[in-house]
Amino acid sequence: MGLKAADVVRSLAEPLNKVLIGKEQQIQLALSCLLARGHLLIEDLPGMGKTSLSQGLAKVLGLNHQRIQFTSDLLPSDVVGVSIFNTQTQQFEFRRGPIFTQVLLADEINRTSPKTQSALLEAMAERQVTVDGISHDIDGQFFVIATQNSQQQSGTFPLPESQLDRFMMRITLGYPDPAAERQLLEGHNPQTVLQNLAAAIDVPTLQAAQQTVGKITCSAACLDYLQRLIAHTRESSEFEHGLSPRAAMAWLHCAKAWALVNGRSHVVPEDLQFLLTPVAGHRLLPTESVSVAQVAMQNILRAVPVLA
Repeated sequence: MGLKAADVVRSLAEPLNKVLIGKEQQIQLALSCLLARGHLLIEDLPGMGKTSLSQGLAKVLGLNHQRIQFTSDLLPSDVVGVSIFNTQTQQFEFRRGPIFTQVLLADEINRTSPKTQSALLEAMAERQVTVDGISHDIDGQFFVIATQNSQQQSGTFPLPESQLDRFMMRITLGYPDPAAERQLLEGHNPQTVLQNLAAAIDVPTLQAAQQTVGKITCSAACLDYLQRLIAHTRESSEFEHGLSPRAAMAWLHCAKAWALVNGRSHVVPEDLQFLLTPVAGHRLLPTESVSVAQVAMQNILRAVPVLA
C-alpha cells in the first residue's frame, strides 16, 4: 500500500473509533502496543467493550485471527494442540491448536487455571510452542490480545507475574462518557459496526510501520530520565521489587510507538510519564494494599525529576 506511518495509524484508528466511541486514547494505546510488537492485556469489568476492541483490532489489521474463550475447564492442549497417534502411519502427528495464528484473541484469560495460562507463556516470549520435545514455530506477526475481568470478580485466577510480564501493556477502558453512552442508548450497536469492518492495511504496510518505530529517536537526556525512573522503582520501599531490564526496554519501545502515533519523530519525557501506568502498572507490586497502586505510580513521577 505504501502508506506513511501517520496514514497507517489514522487508517487503523478511524474504524476502531466507530466501534468504541469516546475511547480514542485507549485505542491509540492499543495501536502503540501493536506497533511496538508487544502483547496487549485489556482489563475491566464485563460489558465495557474489551472483546469488541480486540475483535476490531484483529479485523482492521488484516491478519488471520483465532478466538479462545478461556474457561475453568480449558486444557493446555486446547490452546497449543496435541499429538495424536495415527494408526495408518504408526506415528504421532501434531494437530495444531488455535494458538497457531497471527492474532490470538484470548478472551477472559483469568477465568482459566494457571496451568492453562502458562501454555501461552512460551508462545508469547519465543513465538513457538514445544509439544513432546518438538518445537513448532508460530507466525512472526503473532500478537496476543487478551482480556481479563477485574480481580474482584468471582471465578478468576490471578495471572502469575511471569505471565503478566509478557504483556507489554495493560489498559483499561472504563465507563463511557455521557455523550458516548447516549449514542449507545439511542441505538449505536458496536457489533453491527464490527461485522462491517474490513482490513485497513496489509501485512507489508504493518511491518513497515513497525520498523518505523525503531527509527524514532530518544535523546540522551530522555534516556537518563528513564533510567532514573527505573532505578527509583528498584530502590523505593513502596514496591516488592523494581522493574526488570526487559520492562525498561518495553517502556522505551512503547514510548517510541506512542510518539509515532502522536505524529512525532522523537520521544519526550511526557511520553514516558503517560505510559508509566500502562507499561509498568502490572509489573510493579506495591508493598501495601492494592488500592494504593495508583498512588504509588504517581509517587514515582513526583520523586524523579525530568532533569538531573
